[in-house]
Amino acid sequence: MSDMHADIGRKRQGEIYTAGVAGRLPAVPVAWTELEKAAQAAMTPEAWAYVAGGAGRESTMDANRAAFERWRIVPRVLRDVEKRDLSVELFGQRLPSPLLLCPIGVLEMTHRDADLAVARAAGAMRVPYIFSNQASVPMEMCAAAMGDSPRWFQLYWSKSNELAASFVHRAEACGCSAIVLTLDTAMLGWRPRDLDFGSLPFLQGQGIAQYTSDPFFRSLLKEPMPATGPMPPLNFSTLATALAQKANYPGGLLGNLTSSEPRAAVQRFMNVFSRPALNWDDLKFLRAQTKLPILLKGVLHPADAKKAIEHGMDGLIVSNHGGRQIDGEIASLDALPTIAEAVSGKVPVLLDSGVRGGADVFKALALGATAVCLGRPYVYGLACAGQRGVEEVIGNTLAEFDLTLGLSGCTSVREVTRDALRRAE
Repeated sequence: MSDMHADIGRKRQGEIYTAGVAGRLPAVPVAWTELEKAAQAAMTPEAWAYVAGGAGRESTMDANRAAFERWRIVPRVLRDVEKRDLSVELFGQRLPSPLLLCPIGVLEMTHRDADLAVARAAGAMRVPYIFSNQASVPMEMCAAAMGDSPRWFQLYWSKSNELAASFVHRAEACGCSAIVLTLDTAMLGWRPRDLDFGSLPFLQGQGIAQYTSDPFFRSLLKEPMPATGPMPPLNFSTLATALAQKANYPGGLLGNLTSSEPRAAVQRFMNVFSRPALNWDDLKFLRAQTKLPILLKGVLHPADAKKAIEHGMDGLIVSNHGGRQIDGEIASLDALPTIAEAVSGKVPVLLDSGVRGGADVFKALALGATAVCLGRPYVYGLACAGQRGVEEVIGNTLAEFDLTLGLSGCTSVREVTRDALRRAE
């Protein structure tokens, strides 16, 4: 597996230029700005708002990119870089590259094949895929599509410990090799783009496939619901929402025309999702549920990183949720060096938020990341061209990383250190 991505930079260039001779262009734009434009054109306004938007004035999204731009690569020359090894080891598993795919929910808004297309692409490219807790396709279907390719599972810890345990046990059963507990979304952040549309996809029954496929969650639908807020007025829009809930529930629209379960599932999800009371002591329960490595995602303070190790956690993901949760939050890349220093090699430290290409992967590794997670770019590829679009975005990111590695004078991930960077004036 370790040599699968060997010389991927020159191979990818060769594929594109050879196809260009025959007049065939890539399925998705290679340049970031053009990829972004193409994805926006392929999505509905509501979908674009959900995927591309951030919290508040979106200054955290801006900060994520500015943080990468503050670091410049200083290459070394006249080193033999003919052969390059992109592989890394994570939790005893040798991976062909330091790239993983972030968990991103409600992908049915961007493409009809949703998570299934991403799973197939990740499997074909041998890049680990972190299944989203808010997926549009159950984890078992995605796992089956990936074969023996590595996958992890992201957990949002709901109000129900039993539901959290059910998700974890299912993840183990379908071959996930790590659990990623996301900590920065105990409540949804203030997201003006979604608010301006009055659009929350979960109310349409979207992005809750892990729940509606879960036996414990389904058992909750038989219980009476606690009192909720006022009902919206009955009109064309509310009728359309009711039909969407039925269409998105297992069995489809025709199978659910007379069923009350789809609406009950949405109501139960909205009631159980948020758990602001989650605290460090709760980690004992999760640790007791699984022997898989547990990573905490959303850690930005070195004191929390140290505390995670004290509580027996196996890894960290430095992340601000792509700028979607707190406006004015520290950039993930700015937090990374202090987290890496606090951890001091005891557990792997991954990074996401703001990664747009292979050079960003290089910078994150140089500042202490063990591996790097890619988010919005692969979703844009999905929106433009489904599975093929995701594969091309992954391939392009790895190709740029491979070329950056060699052009900087490095032959392996181990050689990428802080010495390769200088802080811009």
